[in-house]
Amino acid sequence: MIANITANCIGGSITAPPSKSMAHRAVLCAALAKGTSCIHHLQASQDVTATLQAAQQLGAAVLRDKDTAQITGSGSIAAVQAPINCCESGSTLRFLVPIATLSNQPVTFCGKGRLFQRPMGVYQSVFSAQGLRFDQQADQLVVQGRLSPGEYTLRGDVSSQFISGLLFALPLLAGDSTILIQPPFESRSYVELTLAALRDFGVKASWQNAEKTQLFIPGNQTYQSRTYTVEADYSQAAFFAVLGAICGNITINGLRPDSLQGDAAILPILARCGAVFTRSGESVTFEKSELKGTTIDLADCPDLGPILMTLGLFCKGETRIINAARLRMKESDRIAAMEQELRKFGVNIESSSDTVVIRGTECKQPLLLDGHNDHRVVMSLAMAGLCAKVPVAIQGAQAVAKSWPEFFDVLSSIGATVEVQCDADETQQ
Repeated sequence: MIANITANCIGGSITAPPSKSMAHRAVLCAALAKGTSCIHHLQASQDVTATLQAAQQLGAAVLRDKDTAQITGSGSIAAVQAPINCCESGSTLRFLVPIATLSNQPVTFCGKGRLFQRPMGVYQSVFSAQGLRFDQQADQLVVQGRLSPGEYTLRGDVSSQFISGLLFALPLLAGDSTILIQPPFESRSYVELTLAALRDFGVKASWQNAEKTQLFIPGNQTYQSRTYTVEADYSQAAFFAVLGAICGNITINGLRPDSLQGDAAILPILARCGAVFTRSGESVTFEKSELKGTTIDLADCPDLGPILMTLGLFCKGETRIINAARLRMKESDRIAAMEQELRKFGVNIESSSDTVVIRGTECKQPLLLDGHNDHRVVMSLAMAGLCAKVPVAIQGAQAVAKSWPEFFDVLSSIGATVEVQCDADETQQ
């Protein structure tokens, strides 16, 4: 699909969509609980749908009604009869691998895109140390065997999803466990989100040292069913926050001031760049601002990487983004993808393995842009066109369905003209 986007008179109010991160966590906690949970404010993105379908395969009953899911768990895991399709959701796969071991039966995971190119060595080491099956091929993964309670030592600089995956499963084992996290510990905020979800569903796990690198997880626990509302997503709000800082007259609603989401860092980052905005409760309103470059550390907010590269186009001076290496292991190599596409705007951008440097310049109208099969790349390029006030055509725009299917509708609601068309490959299909 090609999305043709033209900036008109941009301005208005949007409501941030539900947090994909919290939706995954709430669905899995509900599936592991005995009884019926109601999860409100859910969005039917491809990633969350993959987790809901996986919950059903693990034995939970799932009923969907608009933005609500009623999930009834039995307090145990059923034998999985067919491969669990994680699509392109790294969260779904990495969260489910330890949970799947609770069945003590072989479980096969499949997916598409770059899913199985993303690192899984942390789990491979854990499974190998315990003598469990971990058979990864180019397009699938088979695991078998029940994890044992005890001490787990994990690297903190690969992905917090491995820590979260263990946190879901370890409380259900017969004994107590400890997770030791080797520094540097990146994306700590995502582990805090997992701990918060566990608490909400009646499960205890706690930090054992001031540095927050050691977690204690009591065994023999049970998840409790409950009613839960998914909070709004700072990751997605960030696209419109950048648009608002550059163009002005944008209000984003639904953003909890007390959120634990690491991507809530978008607001202080924009403030350092000179953005002017006001908060009233859960609403943030942006004025058009003169922005300047700064140094941005992505260690705890990697999903902000692509839109912050777009931000750099419109900041005077140099924007330096550091600790960005994990962007190379997402749905695309996000550093390479954004570097390639932003150069079409005439921007001065260069990168190393984990650093991106952007020097703001006057933008020119690009040729056809490529979304690189990556939802965050597509959305970041759309904002680049709107902020530069030049028409853009983005190939592979259907990738937004992974996290925000209504993204282009929301763009239209604030004044953008969006026309979509099938590209040649889709027409042939």
